[in-house]
Amino acid sequence: MAETPNESHQKPWNIYSLHASDPDAKLVNHRKYSTEQVGEIDDLMAALAQLRAVEQQLSEASQRYMRLGQTDMKALHFLIAAKNTGTIATAGALAGHLKISTASTTKLLDRLEANGHILRSPHPKDRRALAISITDKTHAAAVETIGRQQAKRFNAAARLTSQQRDIVTHFLQDMAEEITLRDGQWDSLEE
Repeated sequence: MAETPNESHQKPWNIYSLHASDPDAKLVNHRKYSTEQVGEIDDLMAALAQLRAVEQQLSEASQRYMRLGQTDMKALHFLIAAKNTGTIATAGALAGHLKISTASTTKLLDRLEANGHILRSPHPKDRRALAISITDKTHAAAVETIGRQQAKRFNAAARLTSQQRDIVTHFLQDMAEEITLRDGQWDSLEE
């Protein structure tokens, strides 16, 4: 099918554009902004979507490589950070970080230990707790693959000026605040 002259010079269709998602301005009063401003915001939303898609692909690839689920990978990341900072990781701290129950944490740790990813040892200061650590083999594998790929984010941030980093940081924090679900916000929709 041949393209019309106008189609051949347009940007690719952006599913995240205001025109595509809110043409009647029911969600966002975008009519008060110029076409150029709306286009810039559309490009920004498309870039965020691209980042989310790449992060999802990387997450899925890392899970396949490590043969682990998403929660398992988050647990290993927590244990790597604990090791790198000299923090003694416990099951309770891990449960809190992952926002899962103690029963789920026990199952997770049993699975990771059975597959040679973690070690449990007596806590050096608390006789009631166990210290959880990542094995050297799993740590090395994670760092050399997923960690090395994830660390490339630093390069993108380092290419920005200090002022640009400040702007991006505030923008991302502001966007996170804007879209954070509040307690009970959608409860009435479930009924």
